[in-house]
Amino acid sequence: MASHLVFFVFMLIAAIVPAIRATGKEFIVGDEAGWGLGFDYQAWAYGKKFHVGDKLVFQYYPGAHNVFKVNETGFQNCIRPPATEALTTGNDTIVLATPGRKWYICSVGQHCKKGMKLFLTVLPQAVKSTPAPYATPYTPQGV
Repeated sequence: MASHLVFFVFMLIAAIVPAIRATGKEFIVGDEAGWGLGFDYQAWAYGKKFHVGDKLVFQYYPGAHNVFKVNETGFQNCIRPPATEALTTGNDTIVLATPGRKWYICSVGQHCKKGMKLFLTVLPQAVKSTPAPYATPYTPQGV
């Protein structure tokens, strides 16, 4: 009976651990500086590993800035997409749903041209290997 309980607890833990990673890691863009002028976002992103399922949180004063997801051309030339695509709450969360390159800009005034833009590469979801469970051989009662 005790072996069944141990097996159940182990299986429960094995089911929960992958779900914890599936929620992803949260990155506050710019850390304490947040999303604003006068910060090097490429230096901030350098060395960080972003995976599918992770979240970017852009924090700023509403009305002072915005966030647009753009393509590489939009990033290089600071081209703003239609205004309906703007994130403007001041606490915008973007879930990194697919692997690949991602580009973000602020389109207020000349903010993008002054360096308020972020480029990063999203890696496939990190898979953490778990050790194989210890298998106890089944012995039928009365044998």
